[in-house]
Parts: sequence; C-alpha cells; structure tokens
Amino acid sequence: MIIHEIALTLIPGVGTITAKKLVAYCGSAEAVFKENNPRLKKIPRISDAIINAIHAPGIFTRAEKEALFIEKYQIKTLFFLNDDYPLRLKQCIDSPLMMYYKGNADLNAPRILGIVGTRTPTEQGKEICRVIVEGLSSGNVIIASGLAYGIDSCSHRSALDNGLKTIGVLGHGLDRIYPNQNRQLAEKMIQNGGLLTEFITNTKPDRENFPMRNRIIAGMSDAVLVVEAALKGGALITAEIADSYNRDVFAVPGRVNDTYSAGCNRLIKKNKAAMVESAEDIIYLMGWEDKALKTKSVQKQLFFEYTADEESVVNYLKTNTESSVDILCSETGMHMSRLATALLNLELEGIIIALPGKIYRLAL
Repeated sequence: MIIHEIALTLIPGVGTITAKKLVAYCGSAEAVFKENNPRLKKIPRISDAIINAIHAPGIFTRAEKEALFIEKYQIKTLFFLNDDYPLRLKQCIDSPLMMYYKGNADLNAPRILGIVGTRTPTEQGKEICRVIVEGLSSGNVIIASGLAYGIDSCSHRSALDNGLKTIGVLGHGLDRIYPNQNRQLAEKMIQNGGLLTEFITNTKPDRENFPMRNRIIAGMSDAVLVVEAALKGGALITAEIADSYNRDVFAVPGRVNDTYSAGCNRLIKKNKAAMVESAEDIIYLMGWEDKALKTKSVQKQLFFEYTADEESVVNYLKTNTESSVDILCSETGMHMSRLATALLNLELEGIIIALPGKIYRLAL
C-alpha cells in the first residue's frame, strides 16, 4: 500500500490535484496503477500522456527504495486519506498528496502557530520573536516554521527553551538537514516536535521547493505570524498563502524606514494582517483565552437542550475532534441552511468554536 502511495507522487507530470482526482475515481493509490487504460480514459481531463506516465518505468523501483529508507529510520508516512494527516492542511485544495514525518508532536493539535520572517533579522526582531514565543508557553501552542536561518531558527529555539513543541517543515528530503548548521537544533526538535516534508530522499533544497514548503506551514497552522520581513521573500509568500487559505495572519509592525519591517507594514496597511505587539494580542485575537470558559462550557453541554440538528453536530464533533462545514454537511445529511443555523446557535452558546477556514470543534 505504501509503495503505491509513494509511487503515485512519482508519476512524471502529474501534480497533486490530478493525482487526487485519479484516487477519487479509482478508489485507492493501488487501484490507479491497476486500472486498465480504457477506464482511465473515461476520467475527465486524463489524457493519453498522463495514462502513459502512470506506467512509466522505474516508478516502483524508486518507491521501493524510499520505503526502505522510511522503514530503516522509522519515518511516518502521511497519505492525504489517512486519519492522522493534518486536518487543517487537508482542507486546502493543493495540500500534498503524501508527507513524511519524524517526530512526536500531534499535527492535529488544537493550537498551531506558524512563525516566519527574514533570514537576516535584527537583534530587536529576534528578541521580539523570543518574547512572543515565551508568552505563548502557557497556552500549549505548537510552533511551526521552516528551519531556515533567522526568524525560523529563532522561533524553533525559543519554543524548545520554553517547553513548547515545534515542527520544522523542510524544502528537501529527510536524508539531510539544510542549513547544516541547524543539525543539532533539528535533532532536538525530533525529540520535542518534529520534522515534516513532502519531498523524498535525494531531493536537494532547491529554490523552487521553498514556496511549496511555505504552503504547508500556512495550511497546517491556525494562524501565521510574520516577524520582520522585507517587501519580497518567503515570509511574504507564506503570509499571502495563509490569507488565501482563510488563515489568520499577524504581523509585528516596525519603523516606516526599516527595510526589515517593510513587508510587515505593508501586510498591515493592506489589511492582509492584524497588527500584534505581544503574545497576549495573538491569544486574544485567536480566542485562546478559554481556560476560564471550560467550566462554563461543560455546564452548558450538560444542561443545554439541543435540537435534533444541534445534537447531530455535537455528536459528530465528539468523535472527530474538528471538521469543516462541507464535511459536517455530508456526514450529518443536513441541508446547508439547517446546518448553518445549528452551528450559529451552538457557537453563540459557547458549545463549539469556529476556527479559521470554516472549521469547527467543541469548546472543551
């Protein structure tokens, strides 16, 4: 099974969206390779070139080699249909088909914050990053970033220093660490967080891989914080992607003549990001101040009289942690207008919480 899932990512010229379409029509990764050509031709927009690519030589030889590496180093594979695939990321149309993970952090934890910024930060920028992460330490927030120089490394180290788990999303395979100077940091992260990538071994950290890496940071997070960024660069790309995914975006403002704050200031000016100055700002804006509300929420769940529709939503969320509106609509069998009414009532009563991307979970 894993061999076929890996092989699906290796089909020449077939991207994530097309591969997911093939799985949807055929039923599984294995079925894609076993389906006969006439049936494949009936799938909309599947050309002869794609069908020929599915049978390209060498795909399974390379997949088997990757599977041996995975087994040897006890790497976890996350196929997009797996239950432990990051749920937030799964809602994104261009989410990776397959990811490779080494670590112990829950990729579906209740609170994940992406932090990005320049690779050449000022001392002030690094201090702001450290102070914000320290301020999040009581909230059990997982910090996600890209293991690059600068703000990325600062956010990972600050998380470890404050007892938070931190996840590094890589632009290459798990057979290497880039930059090499972060090797010790990466090893610590595996013990208290993890390393995540969609790239197989022998993939070099080429420039074109990093925007792909950035979409994972944006998609797996509840929100993205930008700490010092110029007008161009990976941090701004990540912020734009996060905004397109309906994630909250935050930016630390800076002086108007400061090159390293120009990107942050522009995000704020164009209403692409909310201005934050502290961890408290993020906690407030994300609604993470829920400790005092837990008792109240428990009481409401015990004594609130649900309608049949509301009870269906609550029962589904009890067993599935989080869910998008589309999935709730499908699983409960409700018309969208009825579902919207139930969700609004439950949210107003404090029984469920609305997360970025139209995802809902119980308030407990």
